[in-house]
Amino acid sequence: NGKTTTAALCAHLLREAGVDAVLGGNVGGGLAPPASTLAALDPAPERVVLELSSFQLAGVRDLSPAVGVVTNLGVDHLDRYATVDEYHRDKRRLFEAGDADTTWVLNGDDPALERMAERFPGARLRFSLERRTTPGAWLEDGTMMVDTGDACAQATSAARPSARSGPRPIGRAAEMRLPGRHNVANALAAALAAAAAGADPKTFDGALAAFGPLPHRMEPVGTLNGVHWINDSKATNVAACASALRGLSGPLVLLLGGADKGEDFGELGPAMAGKARGVVTYGATGSRAAAEIRSALAAGRPALVAGQGVTQAGVVVESKGGFDAAVARGQALARSGDVLLLSPACSSFDMFRDYRERGRTFRALAASGGAAP
Repeated sequence: NGKTTTAALCAHLLREAGVDAVLGGNVGGGLAPPASTLAALDPAPERVVLELSSFQLAGVRDLSPAVGVVTNLGVDHLDRYATVDEYHRDKRRLFEAGDADTTWVLNGDDPALERMAERFPGARLRFSLERRTTPGAWLEDGTMMVDTGDACAQATSAARPSARSGPRPIGRAAEMRLPGRHNVANALAAALAAAAAGADPKTFDGALAAFGPLPHRMEPVGTLNGVHWINDSKATNVAACASALRGLSGPLVLLLGGADKGEDFGELGPAMAGKARGVVTYGATGSRAAAEIRSALAAGRPALVAGQGVTQAGVVVESKGGFDAAVARGQALARSGDVLLLSPACSSFDMFRDYRERGRTFRALAASGGAAP
């Protein structure tokens, strides 16, 4: 999760540093072209930043990344893959495509990712929200820090050497326009990748502060009666929804549902704890999602408990109507100062053409004054 934001932010940091960089691949949504279009550019750009999905990695034949980034390992697409191991096998294809000259940018807070990467050659840069990582990037008293050491030397061109500079602040997390703690991790990953590709980190501070949310990814779309609406329609799996929840301080009401991918919604419990005033489920997976979250409550797993402005245990509501009806139920549960969060943890194909249409519908409801009860 976080691939599109990290890739787009990396390309932005490179361009702001004066590097001729283009963005493409799995980004889609009108934000960037496919990789085939970029491959035909003449003259070729200095750097190409590609987002690659597991589906694309499965078919990779000729690819040798100068810099490879893995934001995290989660669970997704169990409607396509028989097991999580099969899904991760395709993710591993990125490491198999690299070589001793590749610089890897890895999530230092993800032990499963560390185990996957350990046997592959190449330099390592790690980012972390929990601890100082040298060489790497980390969060220190609210300041984002970077120290690439000598790790970038083999990944940068002779024309753009990446000088060793020691620890360098690149901006305050609170000054970023991207909401959520997970976007701080995305920013650290993008900064390391851009530095490894030849950008001077001294340009990162203003560039990070200027970068705004991408459509349908923790996108603020309006405030109605004191309730802040956030469109995170691109959160199409449980891990992405959990990241959104962890990134907000609450209280909030979560809108969750769509086409079933076979994941356990009870796993959202810890991320909801102390901040979710309520959950409204809807769509094809609405009944199962509601049942699994209620089961987590009954089993004593941390979910929907009082705290952080939530004065009582939250409620789980299954909306039997359409999307507008689910949004209206969420409106009714939310109070002034709350967030109404569309972070569905499911694909959209039961009701919409894609996650973009779902997000646009939510945005339009915010603009028109909300859903009718």
